[in-house]
Amino acid sequence: MSRPLRIALTKGRLEKDTLGLLESLGYDCEMVRNKGRRLILPIPNGNMEVVLAKAADVITYVEHGVCDLGVVGKDTIMEMQGKFYELLDLGFGRCKFALAVKKGTDFYNGFSVKTIATKYPNVARAFFESKGMDIDVVKIEGSVELAPLLELSDGIVDIVETGTTLKENGLEVYEDVCKISARLIANTVSMKLRQTEIEMLTTNIERYFAEHSHN
Repeated sequence: MSRPLRIALTKGRLEKDTLGLLESLGYDCEMVRNKGRRLILPIPNGNMEVVLAKAADVITYVEHGVCDLGVVGKDTIMEMQGKFYELLDLGFGRCKFALAVKKGTDFYNGFSVKTIATKYPNVARAFFESKGMDIDVVKIEGSVELAPLLELSDGIVDIVETGTTLKENGLEVYEDVCKISARLIANTVSMKLRQTEIEMLTTNIERYFAEHSHN
């Protein structure tokens, strides 16, 4: 018997939402919810096991085939790119990438090369390249909102949910970049070798969504 179908989940909110979805489909996630310090957790009635990881690592594990499936935000997929299949939009973890600036700034005014601070340099570059604009990118690990306040950048490209942090720091959304939500991804080889199991799971998820889409 081959090992259980292994699914990597992004720790935190996406983990909770995914477990909620799996439980709605009838899977027993008790051992995942009471994980203690264990890192690989069985779903006994599904011949599946769950690996909890940081978002970027979910993609790494799926790409390298040590996990067959993964649940990760579209933001991480866009930033890291990589070779895997994107199977389903799971619809939760919704937010957006946006360009934000100091209140009242006319970002596109003038001819100088703009500086953008972001945790997502690839996303930022791709967005401005699509507009035919050259930008300088400064990668920030912490609170990216600081950069325009310290005049390190003309704007930021970041994930926005409510926009409260922006408002409280005198910034505003200048332009939406794209919408984001959680995605189910699959290893390219697993899609061939474990096609039946993966299709059974995705079909169950799609059927569940179809039945609950009116809510």
